[in-house]
Amino acid sequence: MIDETAEEIREMRTHSSSVVAVKAARALADLIDNDYPTVEEYVRALERNSNALRRANPSHASLVTTQREVVERVRGAEPASVAEAKEVTAAAIDDVVESVESAKHEAAATLADRIEDGQTVLTHDYSSTVLEALETAAQGGKHLDVYVTEARPRHLGRKTARTLAAIDRIEPTLIVDGASGYYLPECDRVLLGMDCIVDDTYYNRVGTYPLAAAANDAGTPVTVAGSSAKLVDEGFRFENDFRDPSEVIREPPEGFDVKNPAYDATPTRLLDSVVTDEGVREY
Repeated sequence: MIDETAEEIREMRTHSSSVVAVKAARALADLIDNDYPTVEEYVRALERNSNALRRANPSHASLVTTQREVVERVRGAEPASVAEAKEVTAAAIDDVVESVESAKHEAAATLADRIEDGQTVLTHDYSSTVLEALETAAQGGKHLDVYVTEARPRHLGRKTARTLAAIDRIEPTLIVDGASGYYLPECDRVLLGMDCIVDDTYYNRVGTYPLAAAANDAGTPVTVAGSSAKLVDEGFRFENDFRDPSEVIREPPEGFDVKNPAYDATPTRLLDSVVTDEGVREY
C-alpha cells in the first residue's frame, strides 16, 4: 500500500493536500503487519518508507509535517520492543489523521459561516475544504452561484464543477482559466484552498497567482481556506513539482520546450483573508 500510495501522490490522482496527508499517514500502517527482528530495523523501515511518501510530493506541507510527526513520535518514545514501537506508530497515525480531518472540518465550517445567501463566488482547482464549506452553506439554506475554473492542464476544476452540480441550491458554471478576469467583476468573493503558506508567500495550484492579481484589480476579495498546519514558519522549504509535458500537449514537442509547473507563488498581500481551524487571519 505504501508504494501504491506514493505513486498515487506522484500522479496527482488524489487532489486535495489534506486527503493526501491522511492517505499517506494511513499507508504507514502497513509496516505494523510486517515482522522486524529489532526496534532499530523497524524504525529504519519506518523512516525509509516515510521518506518515500514525502518525496512523492515534497511541495505538500501537510504531507511533510504529518509524516515527520509520526516518525518523531516513534523515535521520541524510545520503544523497548518492536511491539511497543508498532503501538506508538498506530497511535501516532490515528492522532495525525484525526488532527488533519478535524482541522479541515473546522476551517470549512468557519468559511461556510462567512458565505452569504445569494452570493456569486469563483473557485479554482479542487479543494476539499472549499467544497465542504460550499456544501455546508447550501445545506444551511444559502443559494449560491459558483464559477469554477478548469484548472488546466489537468482540468481538476471539472471534478469540482461535477461535485457542486450534485448539491441543491448551488448553480456551478465551468469556465476556462483565461476567462476568470471576465467574470470576476460579477463575483462577491474568490474562494481558494491552499497547499501551504510560508512566511508571506501563498503556494497553490498553478494559475492562482494571476487569478489573485486579477481579483485584486477587480476589487474582488480573495479568501483562502485550509488547515492551520499549512501555515508554515520554519522547518519546511517549498519545492515546486514540474509535471510531465504530456499533460500540456500529447504529441512530442518539436522545436520548442514545454514547461508544466504544478504550483505558483502568490504574495499574501493579494489576499483578503485566510480561514483555518484556528480562526480568521485578515490581510
